[in-house]
Amino acid sequence: MRTVICPGSFDPITLGHLDIITRSSKMFDKVIVLVMTNHLKKNSYSFSAEERIEMIKLCTKNLPNVEVDTYDGLLADYARQKNAIAIVKGLRAVSDFEYEFQQALINKELNGDVDTVFVTTRAENMYLSSSVVKHICSLGADISKFVPPEVAQKITQRIRRGVEK
Repeated sequence: MRTVICPGSFDPITLGHLDIITRSSKMFDKVIVLVMTNHLKKNSYSFSAEERIEMIKLCTKNLPNVEVDTYDGLLADYARQKNAIAIVKGLRAVSDFEYEFQQALINKELNGDVDTVFVTTRAENMYLSSSVVKHICSLGADISKFVPPEVAQKITQRIRRGVEK
């Protein structure tokens, strides 16, 4: 079985994330969407890991070969534990590549059995990020064009409530 990992913080999941997950599910036997903690952002998450997992599960319920998990250690170690053949990373622009390429080299050094597969985003998602979604939502804009419909209301309620405080 060809298992891959789609890691990220997914705070919150966007249509860009969902596109990469969906396309990966067509290329590989099993996709593990891995909610990870970016320790540089640890105190700035809008949603708990459990809430992010719940939102991803809602958005991927129609993808039978996708599962969702969380991990707070090294991605290379998790990939080894799950016998993953690859880590799938979405790329929006050339600016993403330098950071992601460095991470791919580190993961390969830590786990020689795992490769990184880069999947380019669709043009309509090139500008999209969780940070952009949270920012425009906090300013009162409609985010329904940027996030899966299953989670749009939850995201809006959380982000706008956080702004009102």
